[in-house]
Amino acid sequence: MAEFTVLVADDDKEIRDGIEIYLKNEGYCVLKAEDGREALELLASNEVHLLILDIMMPNMDGITATFKIREVQNIPIIMLSAKAEDSDKIHGLSVGADDYVTKPFHPLELMARVKSQLRRYVQLGTYDGQKMIEVDGLVLNEEAKELTVDGTPVRLTPIEYKITELLMKHPGRVFSINEIYERVWNEEAYNAENIVAVHIRKIREKIEADPKNPRYVKVVWGVGYKIEK
Repeated sequence: MAEFTVLVADDDKEIRDGIEIYLKNEGYCVLKAEDGREALELLASNEVHLLILDIMMPNMDGITATFKIREVQNIPIIMLSAKAEDSDKIHGLSVGADDYVTKPFHPLELMARVKSQLRRYVQLGTYDGQKMIEVDGLVLNEEAKELTVDGTPVRLTPIEYKITELLMKHPGRVFSINEIYERVWNEEAYNAENIVAVHIRKIREKIEADPKNPRYVKVVWGVGYKIEK
C-alpha cells in the first residue's frame, strides 16, 4: 500500500494525528490539513489517492471543499462528521463524497473504509494514469474519448459523452437533473429537465438493446438518473 497517499483534513489536531498513526501502520503515506483551503493547496501540489475530510472546519468546510475537488478530480473522498442526521449524510454524498463516517468512530472501521475505497478506485481504472472506466459491458476510454458496448464502438456527441462519463464514474449513484446539467454544461440549471431528458434518451438509443427497458441508464423517479452497477 506504500504507493498510496492519503490526505487527512480536520481542524482537530488530535484526530488528524490519531488517523495518521493508523494510516502509517497500514503503510500509507499521509498528508495533513487543518481546513478545506489547506487541503486544496496540498491536492494541487501533491499526488493524493484518497481524502479523509471533516465536514465542519474553519475557512472552508468539507462540503465546499468536496464540491471544488469534484470539479477537477475523481479521487475517493470519505467524509467525517459529528452529525449523525441522514440529511448531513445525504448532503455530503450528493456533492461528491464516496463514503461517510460519523464521529466518534473506531479507527479500524475507518481503515476498512479506506481500503475499500482505494480498491474500488484502482479497479475502476482511475488510478496511476489508467484511462479506462468499465461498468458491466460499457467501457469508456477517457484518453480516446470513446465508448464501447460489449466491444462495439458507439459514436457519442460531446454532450452525450460528458453525461455518460459522469454517470459511469459514479456507478449506482443517482444524479439529479440539475446536477447533471450544471456539471456537464458548466452553468446554473434553469428549466433543465427537458434538455437533460432529450440527451438521456439519445444515449439510451445508442447504448441500450431495448431503450424502453434500459440495462444501463436507469431513471429514479422524482430523483434523477444513474448508471446501473
